[in-house]
Amino acid sequence: MHADAPYAEWIGRSEHRHDILTPGPVAALAATLDRDDPPPRPGDALPPLWHWLYFLPMHRHSELGPDGHARRGDFLPPVPLPRRMWAGGRLNFVEPLRIGEPVQRFSRITAIRSTRGRSGELVFVTVRHEIHHAGRLALEEEHDIVYREAPRPEVEAAAVRNAPTQAAPHAVHSRTIRPDSVLLFRYSALTFNGHRIHYDRAYATEVEGYPGLVVHGPLIATLLLDLLRREHPSAHVRRFGFRALRPLFDIHPFSLHAAPATEGSMRLWATDHEGTVAMTATAHVS
Repeated sequence: MHADAPYAEWIGRSEHRHDILTPGPVAALAATLDRDDPPPRPGDALPPLWHWLYFLPMHRHSELGPDGHARRGDFLPPVPLPRRMWAGGRLNFVEPLRIGEPVQRFSRITAIRSTRGRSGELVFVTVRHEIHHAGRLALEEEHDIVYREAPRPEVEAAAVRNAPTQAAPHAVHSRTIRPDSVLLFRYSALTFNGHRIHYDRAYATEVEGYPGLVVHGPLIATLLLDLLRREHPSAHVRRFGFRALRPLFDIHPFSLHAAPATEGSMRLWATDHEGTVAMTATAHVS
């Protein structure tokens, strides 16, 4: 466990949530991703990453900050930086989660660190989740959150110009996604995510300085595994890790790619409309 001095007291902070894996959110996400799946039934295995539809915090409207997120200082530390986004995560799928099951999630903050990047101060918070069903561990997850400074146009422009780019390998499977405000709104609604950068264009562009609506990091990760499911429907995902490198926006299409890596693993990545890698991921399958 690690924490910088201002946030040391938040290390080890925990919470415990209960939920039931009802079929409604599964059917809704399948429709949102334009999948031709049969209606979900009790006992069906939950697709990997679709557990993000559950254990949703239900903050009252008066508890939200100006960005649409819950005000900080409850479970997550009160980091004063205004921008907050998913930076990545690592998941170990121990046993399948199944529709209709009651489940429990145990969460704990395991690390907090501050640093400086090309666009200014950054604070990274890592949260570990364990999901249990029938008294057994089903899923382990480490979730990285990054907090950033308010936008400064000249700094942001320089950071984009000087950001290192990662060469994309040769893809075996690819798919183009044309995001729009409806897709982003539906995913926000499914995950009860009030963050305004995903659906409020005026806020995203005029307050946070983005060129358009921001595509959710977890949506991109879900779409990467959805590409794997479409191309290899019998593959069983054992482990999955992803890292966000730069945001994607609804003003341009983006592409999903997959290629074999080592035996038993697939390399996955997303690129923007210019071919620049925006997210990398690895899925270990059997």
